[in-house]
Order: sequence, then C-alpha cells, then structure tokens
Amino acid sequence: MKGITDEPQYSVGLLEGGAALCDVIDNHIYEQYLTEKNAFFVADLGVIMRQHVRWRTHMAQIRPYYAVRCNSSPAVIEVLAALGAGFICTNKSELELVQSHGIPSEDIIYSGVCKQVSQIKYAAKNGIDLLVCDNEAELRKISRCHPNAKLLLQVSTEASSQGDEMSMAFGCSLKDCRRLLEKAKELGVQVVGVRSHISSSCEDDQVYVHAISDARCVFDMGEEIGFNMNVLDIGGGFSGSETQLEMINTAVMSMVDLYFPPSTGVSIIAEPGSFFVSSAFTLAVNIISKEVVARDRQDQAHDDPSPNDEPEFQYYMNEGVYGSFASKLCETLIPAPSVHKNPPMDAPVFSSSLWGPSADDLDQVVEHCLLPELNIGDWLTFSQAGAYTMGQPLRTTPDSPAPPVYYVISSSDWYEMQDTGVTHEATLKNFSLVPCFHNSCHTEAALSVPA
Repeated sequence: MKGITDEPQYSVGLLEGGAALCDVIDNHIYEQYLTEKNAFFVADLGVIMRQHVRWRTHMAQIRPYYAVRCNSSPAVIEVLAALGAGFICTNKSELELVQSHGIPSEDIIYSGVCKQVSQIKYAAKNGIDLLVCDNEAELRKISRCHPNAKLLLQVSTEASSQGDEMSMAFGCSLKDCRRLLEKAKELGVQVVGVRSHISSSCEDDQVYVHAISDARCVFDMGEEIGFNMNVLDIGGGFSGSETQLEMINTAVMSMVDLYFPPSTGVSIIAEPGSFFVSSAFTLAVNIISKEVVARDRQDQAHDDPSPNDEPEFQYYMNEGVYGSFASKLCETLIPAPSVHKNPPMDAPVFSSSLWGPSADDLDQVVEHCLLPELNIGDWLTFSQAGAYTMGQPLRTTPDSPAPPVYYVISSSDWYEMQDTGVTHEATLKNFSLVPCFHNSCHTEAALSVPA
C-alpha cells in the first residue's frame, strides 16, 4: 500500500465482492484439513469499530479506556488507539505493549492491585503517572518509587446481586477512604480521582448509581484535605449489549449531571473490555476424539450403553480450559458452539459434552449441549470468543502454542472507519490489507498470515 514505510507486522483480509466471515472460516478450515487441523481464531476488526460507534452514540460524555487484559491482541490495540481510546494496564508487559503502539503516557492507567516495585519504577521512568491504589501498603510503595504519581483511589462498590462478590473483592471501603487520603497527603502523593471497581458480570444499573454517589463523597473528602480531584472512573461491567449500554447511560448520566456537572471540570471515563472484543472473535476447534456413554450411568457397573439407551457423546477438542477456554476455570459459562458442516435440518441431536485435550477432570468446556453426532476431524465454531481467550498462562508445553489469529474487515467497515478519521497510512501502519473476494477466497485470503 502507498505511504507505508515500515514493514507491516500483520495482514488483514479485506472482504470484497460478497465475501463474508464464514467464507474466511471455511477457507482456513480447508487449509487445516491439509495440515495439522489446529484451532484458530478469525477476528472481524469491523465489529470493534462498530462497537466504538455504539459507545460514542450512547456514552458520548464518557471516554473509554480499554482493559488490555481482556484481549491483548496487537491489532485490537492498534484499532482502538486509532479510534481514540485510552488503555488500562495491569502489568509491565501490557504497559510495554501499549507503549509500542505509540500511545501517549497520559492515555495509560496502571491499575494493577498489587504492583511490583520494579514495575512501579518502570511506570515512573516512562512517564506513566496515573496509577490505581486501594490500600496503605501500595500507597507507601508508590510514594517511594514514583513521587510524581497521580492516584485514582479505588473504592469498592455494592455487589449487583447476593451471589456476585466480585465487586467486593477489590477497593477500599468508603469509611477507609478518609484515612487513605490523609496518609497520601502526609506522604506527598497526589490523589486526582476515584475509580469504582465493578464486576464484569454486573447487570444492575443501580450499582453504577451507588458508585457515583460514593465517588462524590470521596471527592468531598479529598477537597477538604486539599486535593484537586478531576477524574471519575466508573469502572467496567459492560457486556456489549446495546440495551445494557442504554440502561447504564440513562442511570449514570443522571447521577453525573447531579454530582459532577460540567462546571466541576471532572473528566468521566470507563473501562469497557468485553464490550469491544467479545463478538469480534470466532474460535474454530477440531474434534480429536469421542466417546459414547450411557445417559444414566449411576446404576451401571460399566460405561458401555445398553442397546436400549439413547447415547450421550463426549467430544474431545484440540482446545480446552488450559488454553483458549481458561475463563471456564473462573466459572464463566461457555456458550454451546455451532457445527461447521451444516448437518441436515432433520438430523437427530444427542446430549453432548465438550472437553479439552488434557484428559483432566477439570478440562470440561461445555457440560451439556445438543449436537448431531460428530466424527473425529469435524469442526466446531465458538462465537463471542474475544474476551479472555487470547492469553496462554496455563500452556506448559512448546507443542501446544496459542491458536493463530486471522484478521479481516469488510470493505464497508473499512471505508466507514476512514470516514471517522482513521487512515491506513497515518494510524494503522502495521496493517497490510489483502483483498479477499468470495470467488477467490481460497487463494487470496490464504495470503493473510496470523498475527
């Protein structure tokens, strides 16, 4: 492409001539039939752009700071940076990743709850001044290692339901805030705002209402002690649903107008993660083994079904909870996949469970779903696969690398992105666009390399 002076790091399939995401998936499955049948992701970068448009439509007064830990794919970082998002990082590797894309230090927040001294010093050396803090031990570390730090005091929020304790796990209580603010003043550390910790599973807009009300109390405390606080971070919890976004916006903006009107000069930010990436990624996996078991084995001395039993199938895939489905270990529900081979409409379906390749009792990805009978070598696709699937913290052997990612964007989304001011040459310098047409998908799209 004209104007590109640096060697691009990854290529993006530009879908033209009626080509669709399913054609790209078909193409790569065809390629895998000829090789090792490895799992892979296909990421539609246009979805990220459209989610950004939705955010801008419904949450115009709130700047998004993308939670990098949700999906640290370099192409995702580059697209969101081009669209003007800020970034929330939890460790040094995330800070380095974001900085490598030229993100200004003032657009980065270092939010790790328990920060290593060496990483606090790294933030200080690189001008990353916005840090999150919620306890005195962290406050003392920051005062020693990063004297220019500007802190967001993390405040715990009410759980959205009795069974949701995630939002109670982090952050100081409202009654402890004054003590921490006084200690920060004593140590000479600036406190510039409040961050609310809200669970990613939050579905109650009233949690945001209470969080903003509590933040106003903390702002008042800070002003009494002598701090000039001007940042309100309402946290995460955004699922990606437009309905949820509208509901939260209605609740949040009424409270913001009440407690933080424009005359206060307070900047309002939030931390969407899954919102941007969940629906942008599709994961394709291969069936590597299967077992037939009895529907009810409680009173049977053996695993083999009797002739009168309706069979239940256990399928083993080449990805499991120690890879791309690691979020299952945190009790995240993995939705049932789609069968790639498009079975006949009248094909019988059977009770099935899906397992990873480790033969570990914990490596169950989907406990129960209804599927037609599958064979070894068949493919399944998991949509909504963009959140918390890209890391590989549990992979222990070099022969099980993370699945590659193949990036695509439709020509209409690409032109719309350019209409927003995002230009290929100026902001997406690492992208190399590869045309992909419906009738030539097997040839031209194959030029796209994984990132």
